[in-house]
Amino acid sequence: MKYFFLFITSFAFAQQTQFVDFKSVSGQLKLDAKKKSVSGSVTYDFDVLKAVDTIKIDAKNMEFTNVEIDGKEVIFLNTGKQLQIIYNFEKGKKQLRFNYSVKPKQALYFVAVENSEVQIWTQGQGRYTSNWFPSFDDVNEKVIFNMEVTYEKGYQVVSNGILKNKTEHNNQIQWQYQMKKPMSSYLLMLTVGKYDKKEFKSKTNIPLEYYLENKDLARFEPTYRYSKRIFDFLEKEIGVGYPWGIYREIPVRDFLYAGMENTTTTLFATRYVVDSTGFEDRNYTNVDAHELAHHWFGDLITAESSTHHWLQEGFATYYALLAERAIYGEDYFYSKLYETAQQLKFASRTDTIPVLNAKASSLTFYEKGAWTLFVLHESIGDKSFKKAIKSYLKKYAYQNVNTQNFFDEIKKVSDFDLDKFKKTWLESTAFDTATANALLSKNKAIQVRLEVDKLKKTPLLEKKDFLIETLNSDTYHAVKEAIVNQIENDKYDAKKELLVIAMQSNDVQIRQAVAGNFNQIPEDFRTTYETLLDDKSYQTQEIALYSLWKSFPEHQTEYLNKSKNWIGFNDYNLRTLWLSLALSTRDYSENPEDLVTELIGFSSTKYEATTRQNALEKLIAFRLINDTVLTNLVGATTHHMWQFSKFGRDSIRILLKNSEMRASFERILPNLTSDEQFQLNRLLKE
Repeated sequence: MKYFFLFITSFAFAQQTQFVDFKSVSGQLKLDAKKKSVSGSVTYDFDVLKAVDTIKIDAKNMEFTNVEIDGKEVIFLNTGKQLQIIYNFEKGKKQLRFNYSVKPKQALYFVAVENSEVQIWTQGQGRYTSNWFPSFDDVNEKVIFNMEVTYEKGYQVVSNGILKNKTEHNNQIQWQYQMKKPMSSYLLMLTVGKYDKKEFKSKTNIPLEYYLENKDLARFEPTYRYSKRIFDFLEKEIGVGYPWGIYREIPVRDFLYAGMENTTTTLFATRYVVDSTGFEDRNYTNVDAHELAHHWFGDLITAESSTHHWLQEGFATYYALLAERAIYGEDYFYSKLYETAQQLKFASRTDTIPVLNAKASSLTFYEKGAWTLFVLHESIGDKSFKKAIKSYLKKYAYQNVNTQNFFDEIKKVSDFDLDKFKKTWLESTAFDTATANALLSKNKAIQVRLEVDKLKKTPLLEKKDFLIETLNSDTYHAVKEAIVNQIENDKYDAKKELLVIAMQSNDVQIRQAVAGNFNQIPEDFRTTYETLLDDKSYQTQEIALYSLWKSFPEHQTEYLNKSKNWIGFNDYNLRTLWLSLALSTRDYSENPEDLVTELIGFSSTKYEATTRQNALEKLIAFRLINDTVLTNLVGATTHHMWQFSKFGRDSIRILLKNSEMRASFERILPNLTSDEQFQLNRLLKE
């Protein structure tokens, strides 16, 4: 039953955690992909610490029935944002049980894919788990979660913890997952999809499960190339064993971010599912290490508020970089730190929000947070730093922390001036370039990079000999890329010798820098530039194919014939470009209608948002626009990925400036879905 009235609780202005400690929760859920709904029963066990008349559980837009305390039906209030249980709670142990149903507006997504298969996945951080499961938006309320999820046979269902049981009933399978330790609600997850998995064991015998869709099994090795190595490294480097019993990694379609560290199970974007060629441009290594590091810094210990968010993101960023150093070497490590130092130095001119502020930017939380740890690590020494980290994690395991908690552990191992350090790195918006450069200069490649960067405004003729000498040296490739980028705006005749030397390199990244160095490729550089088409890099091939096609119309057919079977990344970047160029090349295709149909098909809902956007960008740029293209563009505005929906809105705004396009949009309006009509009407009225 529901009672609609306002009820002022005795702790309206106090944190619920002072009165009630929720210990564990069991959920028995059913998912309906057609209705895009979740329903089930939930049981919470909790301790009442102080007598209270109301308890609250965050629950967005849900329906509730059979709400009971210790088996007795109780009065409850559903505010649309919370389930509030009104009861005379005395100190002691209690059990809350209820049924619920919801069609989540966010945080749980039903993604239709080709062949009518479905993927279902969750994203709690920043979107709140309480949209799909009655839980707690307050990260300080940590609970042991146990989930039973029922879904149709043939699909893998994964949630947090150990899989305890699988039971089949009438073509449905119930999957039962169990956690042993508490965690914040934003780390609760589930995913449903058709996957294969490969199982490994870490050096410490932790089960590792790596998932891929059936169609992507050939990409397993490059996708997960360093995953086990990263796991073993982080356990050793951090000095505290992995705390969760099992670890899984699962790619999901149309994911909102690069990855998410749900406890025991990282979800990540399919853009990182790559073959060996794709690995050169967008591999999973950094995201892999970052999300795994969060299982200590974020999952095991959780920042008590956003003010201390760097304790999660700064730590995960820094430890990911340490893992990459173990894989790619010192030059890579210092070059990455140098690049982020440049970004932070530039940002500090306008960014007025420091690290210790809930409103700090991602760059500040992640990269300046990582720099803070690097400086601290170098200042107090490796032995002391590791000792403090180990003590910090063990002392606050499964609890919430703040910056002072961390600093207290540093004080135990070092007399380093933390007050001055805190003001410089956490409370100031300036970037301490002098300290950064002193630390970076320990690396020889960075010493050369600093010399190169000092010459940015020096005329090319005056610095040419030094740049040639550096390009011919064995210095790290990032330094050579910086040289190529530095001469981008110089005249071709003056820089040709440098470009030729750079092209003689076997390094994909240096050659890719050359690929982007021209608006118009000179004829006497054409045959050299054409070799880029054979580089093992889909990104380089994309840049080179378009640049050559644009620069040399008389050779367009030759380039198209060479690239006609290219696909590229799993977002079809090369295929969509090829179709666009083929359709824009006079007399190239005997059946242009087939090519148009294929390209438009890539912009449809059969594909992921990144593929759809690739296709739509090219259809618009090459003016291959019809009603289907416009309909697919409007469809983008209703997508759950904000990046794609923003692209759709921005593109429509530009097209609406053309009166013929406006008329076309108005013509297709009646045939759109109600959500699409709503979005397009808003844009038409702007």
